[in-house]
Amino acid sequence: MKDFKHFAKRREIFAAKMQGGVAIIPTAPERLRNRDAHYPYRFDSYFYYLTGFKEPEAILVIVAGTQDTPAKHILFCRDKDVEREIWDGFRYGPDAAKEVFGLDESYAVSELDKLLPKLLADQTAVYTAIGQDTAWDQRIVGWINKVRAQIRSGVQAPTEIRDCSLLLDEMRLFKGAEELQIMRQAATISTQAHRLAMQTTRPGMFEYEIEAELLYTFHKHGAPAPAYTSIVAGGANACVLHYIENNAELKAGDLLLIDAGCELHGYASDITRTFPVNGKFTAAQKDIYQLVLAAQQAAIAKAKPGNTWNDPHQAALQVLVQGFIDLNLCQGSVEAVLESKDYKRFYMHRTGHWLGMDVHDAGEYKQNGEWRQLQPGMTLTVEPGCYIRPTDNVPEHFWNIGIRIEDDVAITQTGNEILSAAAPKEITEIEGIMQ
Repeated sequence: MKDFKHFAKRREIFAAKMQGGVAIIPTAPERLRNRDAHYPYRFDSYFYYLTGFKEPEAILVIVAGTQDTPAKHILFCRDKDVEREIWDGFRYGPDAAKEVFGLDESYAVSELDKLLPKLLADQTAVYTAIGQDTAWDQRIVGWINKVRAQIRSGVQAPTEIRDCSLLLDEMRLFKGAEELQIMRQAATISTQAHRLAMQTTRPGMFEYEIEAELLYTFHKHGAPAPAYTSIVAGGANACVLHYIENNAELKAGDLLLIDAGCELHGYASDITRTFPVNGKFTAAQKDIYQLVLAAQQAAIAKAKPGNTWNDPHQAALQVLVQGFIDLNLCQGSVEAVLESKDYKRFYMHRTGHWLGMDVHDAGEYKQNGEWRQLQPGMTLTVEPGCYIRPTDNVPEHFWNIGIRIEDDVAITQTGNEILSAAAPKEITEIEGIMQ
């Protein structure tokens, strides 16, 4: 049986940070795709982070402790129902969920409206997800109003509603050993998928055929879904940052940009590789590719403790801008191009984001108006790129070249660990695999 002790530890830390009050954290609802068909279910990240519980229709309630009483962890979930299990599959039910997931109490979710006002009585504050779901916000207010209705009998209602994400985002930003191990596994599966895509790609195939190879590899190795919709963009499509149609024919002489990663046990990987459809880079493609690779290497070198979040981006930007000038894509000095932002014609996004349970994971990038320092346990992507669309003031041999190289990086005590290092990105290695 899986060990859920680290989830209990997170709840204890969160309860201590609350400094009183009650947290009410729901999981994600099921969503209809059309008619009677649902989208594949995916739990809420905050809820799962504190419970490890994957079923829908569940709510975690944490009553913060005092000096005299410990915090209380309560789960509301679906009843055990043998009849429904015939149709929908296994469900724990309150009794088993309490034991397996280490909760203090567990009740049927149908009891929520009756028990919540009692749990909120004489509490100072409610911690919950604010502004994400109007119906949920109304339920919270409704429970508080039920407590207020008892004011004549001496019961006090909470006077504040606080956003639980402010505390949980900071916790989620620092990954524990068990989280990093899952993220290594997710990255390993995704690197295998990218390698297979390189080995499979040939002119005349369609983008969706390569996407199918990615999804096949994810599923084959135990990752039930992609962490986000895969980008499989050949030729000019690679210059569309969030291209997801994945339906064009792959042509000799074009590049193929693949931005794809699996989700494993609730944690995302996020890897991008770019390679030639026919297995051989042209001279112009090599020039841009080596520039982007050099920018990524400069950024990764800055991804270490003591540097700020912005340092990797600035390192990549310096390399890219100098390269744009050398290739006559931009004119003037590095300082002038940076000041004018002329480089944004070819590089318009930042060099990374936090990575974890969500692809763009929880956590602030600044503290008190300053870029925050990188610290061990943080995980991020490093993903510089270059996207050149046809235009009069750009040499034609660069037209429709879109290149991005992205790796998953964990900050360590002494530097960093590239979780996705096994995905080929040197030109000679890529061309060798494709031959």
